[in-house]
Amino acid sequence: MAEIFTVTIKEIVERLKLEMVYSHKDISELTICDNDCNRPGLQLMGFYEYFNAERVQICGNMEFAYLATLDEQTRRKRIEALFATKIPLFIIARGHELYPEMTEFAEKYEVPIARTTDSTTAFIAALIGFLSVRLAPRITRHGVLIEVYGEGILIVGESGVGKSECAIELVKRGHRLVADDAVEIRKTSNVTLVGSSPDNIRHFLELRGIGIINTRRLFGMGAVKVSEKIDLIVELEPWDSNKVYDRMGVDNEYTTILGVQVPSLTIPIKPGRNLAVILEVAAMNNRQKKMGYNAAQELLDNLGLHMDTNEKVKNWDNV
Repeated sequence: MAEIFTVTIKEIVERLKLEMVYSHKDISELTICDNDCNRPGLQLMGFYEYFNAERVQICGNMEFAYLATLDEQTRRKRIEALFATKIPLFIIARGHELYPEMTEFAEKYEVPIARTTDSTTAFIAALIGFLSVRLAPRITRHGVLIEVYGEGILIVGESGVGKSECAIELVKRGHRLVADDAVEIRKTSNVTLVGSSPDNIRHFLELRGIGIINTRRLFGMGAVKVSEKIDLIVELEPWDSNKVYDRMGVDNEYTTILGVQVPSLTIPIKPGRNLAVILEVAAMNNRQKKMGYNAAQELLDNLGLHMDTNEKVKNWDNV
């Protein structure tokens, strides 16, 4: 069974600078679990088919204009029907004044009410963006996440293979550390994964023989970042002379995390290989591929050769 994540109404109020009009209890105890919201225009007309009462409800100019066309008795009936569903939060956009029955039924059915002066569309975009990150499905994986030339690279591999040493060399070369050892990965959309570090170990990095260091204090604020989109997964493994490694880069390898496919590479390591430089090149090459250019394919075309491209997919969701 998938874990359900929540966000408190207090966090929403503070992040989006809302005015709290009414709450039956401490808003730090009230939670939201759905990352979408709804404008209840149809519900105010009496239509509740497919209505999701777990979503935040937002009323703006259109809803208030419709309510103004109703007589008082009908308006009270429609507002009570909406509040009777026990919606988790009712938000009024554009600073509209409440109808008296809104507060009355909010108290009766224990529905918190907040208000914003923002336009309805702009506020909905900000709210969904915030909820999508805070309520996103997530997993934690062992590895190092670092931003290299704007590309988020997740470095994975066996313990002791050299992930942290590679990361510290990249930091010294001007790139930014996001997470070491434990990377919390969130699915913020159907095509996007964002990685971050757990709060209690953020900016710390372990180097065998030295111990724990604080990257931010040693190298400054420019050497760290709180979160980063995962654009490439690089698996480091000891060089195996019996294994055939990809030398052309024609084949595409992907790793599936939370249902999202991310480009991946396997890089063999042995003494003498400069991993930091290799990862810098990997980051730039990955960006070129996203922009539609593949050096291996151009070389084959120049040689008049044709080679079928194969895709290999590794699934981490079952790990």
